[in-house]
Amino acid sequence: MKKTLAFLISLKQTNIKQFLKFGTVGLTGLFVDTATVYNARHYIGLTCATILAYFVAATFNWFLNRLWTFRNSTNQTYFIIQWLRFLATNSLGFALNRGTVFSLFFASSYLKQHPFFALFAGAVAGMCANFNLALRLVYQNHPHKNGD
Repeated sequence: MKKTLAFLISLKQTNIKQFLKFGTVGLTGLFVDTATVYNARHYIGLTCATILAYFVAATFNWFLNRLWTFRNSTNQTYFIIQWLRFLATNSLGFALNRGTVFSLFFASSYLKQHPFFALFAGAVAGMCANFNLALRLVYQNHPHKNGD
């Protein structure tokens, strides 16, 4: 909590708005994540469903962030490249997110039966890292070539 508060204080006003939008997108992504886990776990098992769901939700989040959170970014040209960059830069967030989720599954059979709570904790664990990396490496503004 202390690190999250320090992170929020260090943000510029524009970045705070982006962070709040990023969090809103992340919340909708949590529902995509949860729906995917709940629907897929009976077919491919909880572990595979949890991994698959991350990539489904991350793709959903990337698209919404592209359209809304970072729509004014000048780095909007290469759709597939940006998506792959988003997934790659979120690998730290993936490790924090799914590391938390799988640790909670291991610690509690209740959370295996009700994965939403573990998925929520995982989303919170990865959010600040994902925002920071997305802002700096995926949706960063590039200076115009003519110096404007």
